[in-house]
Amino acid sequence: MSTALTALCRHPIVQAPMAGGGSGPELAAAVGEAGGLGFLAAGHKTADGMYQEIKRLRGLTGRPFGVNLFLPQPELASPAAVEVYRDQLAGEAAWYGTGLGEVDTYGGSDDGYEAKLAVLREDPVPVVSFHFGCPSRAVLASLAAVGTYTVVTVTTPDEARAAEAAGADAVCAQGVEAGGHQGTHRDDPHADGTGAPFGLLSLIAQVKAAVRLPVIAAGGLMRGAQIAAVLAAGATAAQLGTAFLATPESGAHPLHKSALTDPLFTRTELTRAFTGRPARGLVNRFLREHGPYAPAAYPAVHQLTAGLRKAAGRAGDAQGMALWAGQGHRLARELPAGELVALLTSELDAALGELNGRKVRDEV
Repeated sequence: MSTALTALCRHPIVQAPMAGGGSGPELAAAVGEAGGLGFLAAGHKTADGMYQEIKRLRGLTGRPFGVNLFLPQPELASPAAVEVYRDQLAGEAAWYGTGLGEVDTYGGSDDGYEAKLAVLREDPVPVVSFHFGCPSRAVLASLAAVGTYTVVTVTTPDEARAAEAAGADAVCAQGVEAGGHQGTHRDDPHADGTGAPFGLLSLIAQVKAAVRLPVIAAGGLMRGAQIAAVLAAGATAAQLGTAFLATPESGAHPLHKSALTDPLFTRTELTRAFTGRPARGLVNRFLREHGPYAPAAYPAVHQLTAGLRKAAGRAGDAQGMALWAGQGHRLARELPAGELVALLTSELDAALGELNGRKVRDEV
């Protein structure tokens, strides 16, 4: 591991920031105390909400941690498509006995970006990562000036080059296997279903060839042997999200946790059905019925369906919830987060020992 990342965590294990409540202070603290790097997700929160979670986390641990921000989004290409989708979801609203969310504006959304940056400059945290785009050189420089390590999520070699040019300290290479939202810098609906996103191992190799930055690998990782594989491929650390969703410290809904290993949910897909941006989740009724015609309209669709998703959870109906999960979801283990980090580390050490043993035998 690079010197900077070694100082942040004893083990090359990063807990992914999962917006929507999955990764709160309790989870981040438990991961940090076990020697990994915990993360808070500031997406869909106010600047004050983010600050309060940072305060809570600092009260739970003195270990380094990170905060993830969403980049501002451009204006919607077709506000009318959101209204069409509203009409198509009328039956869902009637079924769950709730209203559809009001979209404040059909322009872009900054998710309180500047206000959150102001908080993070005033009261710095060890790491800040970015999703849905690359921050400006000025933003990254301002965080570097207060001692913050910066990471940009990338899904292509070109995005990695942009992050390096802007002055990021590292990139998080997110393969198509990853659960939740793809961190593409430009949301191109014409690429949907074309297989354009890269698989993780291919992406690591291409990013390593494109930039000289440390790479954190993300996408479907659930076991220590997989962490060993991405380290062997050139990554500096591995980021796991779905693996931590089933832990008791996770803030995910109990139905979401149980669905990860429920035989009823056999596969995942990328869908726009719940938020308007491609995100990988367990295939359920809502995804099957509404995914094919959901518009490319984030965050308007997220705002529109928020009430429906909450109502489905209250009704105990996992078929109407956004069940974000990576492709390795069936390998989830219901362990306390600290125990999970310890087990992953043990598996990683065993896998690395086996690889080293093979190398010695081959040399002999």
